[in-house]
Amino acid sequence: MFIQIERPTERPPGVGRIISAFGFLYASNGFIGWLFAVTGPVAIILAVGSNAGLSEREIASWIFGVFFFNGLITLLFSGLYRQPLVFFWTIPGTVLVGQSLTHLTFPEVVGAFYATGLLMLVLGASGWVKRAMQLVPMPIVMGMVAGVFLRFGLELVRAVFADTIIVGPMVAIWLILSAIPRLGRRIPPIIGALLVGASTTVLFSRFDAAATLQFELIRPVIQAPVWSIAAMVELVVPLAITVLVVQNGQGFAVLRAAGHTPPINAVTMACGIGSVISAVVGGVSSCLTGPTNAIVVSSGEQKRQYSAAMFVGCLALAFGLLAPTFTRLLLVSPKSLVMALAGLAMLRVLQTAFVTAFKERFSLGALVAFLVTVADVPLLNVGAAFWGLVSGFAISWLLERSDFAAEARS
Repeated sequence: MFIQIERPTERPPGVGRIISAFGFLYASNGFIGWLFAVTGPVAIILAVGSNAGLSEREIASWIFGVFFFNGLITLLFSGLYRQPLVFFWTIPGTVLVGQSLTHLTFPEVVGAFYATGLLMLVLGASGWVKRAMQLVPMPIVMGMVAGVFLRFGLELVRAVFADTIIVGPMVAIWLILSAIPRLGRRIPPIIGALLVGASTTVLFSRFDAAATLQFELIRPVIQAPVWSIAAMVELVVPLAITVLVVQNGQGFAVLRAAGHTPPINAVTMACGIGSVISAVVGGVSSCLTGPTNAIVVSSGEQKRQYSAAMFVGCLALAFGLLAPTFTRLLLVSPKSLVMALAGLAMLRVLQTAFVTAFKERFSLGALVAFLVTVADVPLLNVGAAFWGLVSGFAISWLLERSDFAAEARS
């Protein structure tokens, strides 16, 4: 079974080799990539956890799991393969979980995390990843993803009107940095929005004055899973698809475009292992990140870029250990600040989901998947995202058979 796992082409570098490959440019790229991960994406975890009624300790434990364990995997794989292979967690999967937590308990969701990790481990070890990724056409998957993500875009708009004094400047600086690429390369738009939002929050004394901030190391909350058939049916396949197709697909594309050859089956196995370990403390499934890897490979010599990824891994370890401090800092911030960060972080992803879903083939199936997901009506205690995939695939199979034939020929 394990014959499908790609082996490293070189011996792992020693400490001296890693230090010689490192430098200011790679430290900068690694820091910006890490900073992206700890802004909008963390805000999404916070929004999902808060809406689900999780305690501060449980949210901090979730954040610890997805940073610390994925940081370890990033260090190991980037060193072994001498490639930038940054692992974090699935953002669309987190949003999907938030939708499920409206009718499932958190222990049931954690049980689904374990099952998803084991499924990815088997797929990676057996080499079935490509076949699994091709089961459901990408436009239908992205139609479901667009339906799940839509509420973040809507909440961003609501936050602009509900708290203009905080969110208005955030949107303005995000637009400026996005519209002027020269500035955006120096300060990523989401980082600029965070800095402006934090500054206006302090300026207008909008932090919770009753809260006390202090450095605190993590004391993880061990989450006992509950094995629920409804949670398994609703979450396992959609979570695996978001990791293997949506997230890992982005990561592989970014790395290949930069001249790297990421080990697909080994990465899939690593995602499975990371997902199972993170689930112990309530963390969502691991994935090969697209945005952070894109930042890491944005400049510098190709053969030295792995050192930037390893720097991201080190920063992730530190952030995970101090998760309670950063979680409390976000919790005492205005809700509009968190929702605006999450919405701005998801805006490009939402755009990509719509473009991919309705660009060419399977557009009717994608539309049905989107509508069923947005309606958010669970059936048989299974959430709408799963039924969006099922109904979208069924409609395409009935009414868009020519698209399946064209897909098979291409």
